[in-house]
Amino acid sequence: MNIDRLSVDTIRMLSAEAVEKAKSGHPGLPLGAAPMAYTLWAKVMNHNGKNPNWVNRDRFILSAGHGSMLLYSLLHLFKYDLSMEEIKNFRQLDSKTPGHPEYGHTVGVESTTGPLGQGISTAVGMAMAEAHLAAKFNKEDANIVDHYTYVLCGDGDLMEGISNEAGSLAGTLKLGKLIVLYDSNSISIEGSTDLAFTESVRGRYEALGWDSILVEDGTDLKEIESAIHKAKENIDKPTLIEIITNIGYGTEKQDSASAHGEPLGEHNLNVLRKNLNWDHEPFTVPDAVLSHMNELAKIGEEKENQWNERFHQYKEKYPQLAQEFNHWLSGEVDDEYLESDEFWTFEKGVATREASGIVINRLTERIPNLFGGSADLAPSNKTNMKNRKAFSKDDYSGSNVHFGVREHGMAAALNGLTLHGGLKAFGGTFFIFTDYMKPSMRLSSLMNLPVTYVLTHDSIGVGEDGPTHQPIEQLAIYRAQPNFITFRPADARETAAGWYVALKSKKTPVGLILSRQGLPLLEGTGKDALKGGYILKKESRNLDLILMATGSEVELAYNAQSLLEDKGIGTRVVSMPSWELFEMQTEEYKAQVLPNSIRARIAIEAGTSMGWHKYTGLDGAIISLDDFGGSAPGNQLFEKFGFNVENVVNTGINLIG
Repeated sequence: MNIDRLSVDTIRMLSAEAVEKAKSGHPGLPLGAAPMAYTLWAKVMNHNGKNPNWVNRDRFILSAGHGSMLLYSLLHLFKYDLSMEEIKNFRQLDSKTPGHPEYGHTVGVESTTGPLGQGISTAVGMAMAEAHLAAKFNKEDANIVDHYTYVLCGDGDLMEGISNEAGSLAGTLKLGKLIVLYDSNSISIEGSTDLAFTESVRGRYEALGWDSILVEDGTDLKEIESAIHKAKENIDKPTLIEIITNIGYGTEKQDSASAHGEPLGEHNLNVLRKNLNWDHEPFTVPDAVLSHMNELAKIGEEKENQWNERFHQYKEKYPQLAQEFNHWLSGEVDDEYLESDEFWTFEKGVATREASGIVINRLTERIPNLFGGSADLAPSNKTNMKNRKAFSKDDYSGSNVHFGVREHGMAAALNGLTLHGGLKAFGGTFFIFTDYMKPSMRLSSLMNLPVTYVLTHDSIGVGEDGPTHQPIEQLAIYRAQPNFITFRPADARETAAGWYVALKSKKTPVGLILSRQGLPLLEGTGKDALKGGYILKKESRNLDLILMATGSEVELAYNAQSLLEDKGIGTRVVSMPSWELFEMQTEEYKAQVLPNSIRARIAIEAGTSMGWHKYTGLDGAIISLDDFGGSAPGNQLFEKFGFNVENVVNTGINLIG
C-alpha cells in the first residue's frame, strides 16, 4: 500500500463527495491538484493543526478559492478543528465550509479568496511582512521569523491583472520566500484557455523577476516535492512552479470545462471510485490514512515545540527584542500618546493630506511597526515617513514602501500585511483611484482587517487635473460598503481624529478622505469628531436650521452660519466626518445633534447627493454635485457648482420660507 497515494485519493474523494452532496461546487480543481496540495502539506510545509495561529507557521493560500473543498479536506485530514460533519455540510447555511474560503470563519483559512487573483496578490503582502519582521528581529544565532508563504493558484488567477501587479512587485522586491504552485490544467469555464490566454506564463513571470520550474506530471509526488525544495533554496527570487494537471482527474469529465464548476453526477463519481480503486462508503477516511495523519500531526507539533524552545532561548538572550516582538504581534498602540495634547495640536491650518503627513511622522516615533506607503504618490499623499528607510530588496528593515503604480496590487498587499500580523499597515493613493482598488478594499471589510487607506485629492478641489481625477460617487460607494469607515475631516484636528479611529480599530478598515487644498483650523474641532458627527457651531437663538457638512465644505457651513443668524435664523453647524461612526452613537446622542423636530436641514458635500437624504429627510435640501467636475482652479469650480456662502444662505432662507 502506498500511503501517500491513498492520502491523495482520500482528499479527492472527500472533495468530490462533498460537492455531490451539496449539488453545488467545483470538483475539477481538487481532483487535479490534490497531489501537489498533499505533497506541500505533508512533506514540506511547517504547520500545526492543533495551533493554527502558531506565529512562525508557513502560510498557505488557496488563491483558486472556488476549489475550496480541496482546502477543507486538507484541514480536516491534517487535524485542524474542522469536523467531518462540516465537510458533509459543504455550502450549507451556517456551515464552516462555505462555497469559497473565508478568513475568520473557518479555522486554518489564512485569507478569504474567491475573486480570482486576490489570493496570490495578498500572499505578496504576507511575504513582505515576513521579510520585514525577520530583518527587525532575527539575529545570527536566532532566526525566530523564518517561514514561507505558499500559494496554490490556477489559470484564472494569472489572467487577472492584479496578479501581474503583485507579481511584478514581488519580483522587484526579490521575495524569495514566496512560492506559487500553479495548477496548469489549460481549462477555464468557457473552454480551453487558448481561447484567451496564450502567453508563456513562466516566461512572463521570469520577466517579472521570478524563478520558474516546470513539473510535467502533476501526479508525480516526488517530482513535485523536489520542485518545492528547489524553490526554497532560491531565496533571491520568488518562484512559480507550473504543475501540469488534469482537471476532473479520474472521471469521464477529465480535461473538459464541465469538470470545473458543477457536481460530477453519480455516474462520474462511480467512474472515479473505480479508477481510484476506492471501495469505501461516502465520507470515509481509511484507517491507514487516519494513522498516517496522526503521525504527520505529531511532526507538526514537534516543529512548533522546537520553535518555542528557540524563542525561549531568544527571550533569555534578547529580552527587550522579545518583548517588542510580542507587542508588535498584539496589535496594540500607545493609547497614552493618542490622548495627549501633542497628538491633537496643530499650529496652523493646512490641507488635510498635509495634516495626515504630520500625524504619520509623529506616529513613527511612537509606533515602530507602522508600515506602508503609496502607489507612486507619496509626495502628493504625504505618506513618507521621514525618519524611516525604504523597504527594498536591499534592505527589508525599511518601512516606507514604494508600491509603484499598482493600486489594486497595493490594496491586496495591505490585506496580506495585516493578515500576517505584527504590522500596522497603511497605503495611499488619490481617492479617485480607489476605482482600481475596490475588490481588495471590499475584502478588507469582509475579513475584518483594520487596514488604513490614505485617500487624498478628495473632490473637485483637485482643480486643473479635471473630471478624470475628481471623485464624485466614491464617498457613496464606500459608505455603502459594510464594515468600512469613511472619514472625511474638516481640518487638521479632525484628521488626527481620523488617524485615532484607524489606529484603534480592531476589525474595520478606515478610509481617510483628505483634501488637496489648504483648510483653516476651525474653532471647536477635535476629539468630538471621534463620534462621527457633532455640533461644531451652536445656534445663538432658537434652532431653526441645521447645516451638515464634511471635509472642506464644513468651512462653508461655518461661514454661512453667521450670516443666517444675522437674518434671524437660528442655525447650527454639524460636522459629520464619518456617517458610520455617527450611526454607532446612541439614539439619544444622535437626537441631540440632529433633533427630530428640526426638519429644515441642509447637507453640503462636494460629491453625489446619494445617501444624504437619510439625514435631510423629505423637507431638507442638499448642495451636492451629481455630475462630473471640470478642469479649472479648484476655487472656480466650487463657485461654479454652487459651493459658496451665498448659495448656502439662500438655500437656508428658502427652506425656512
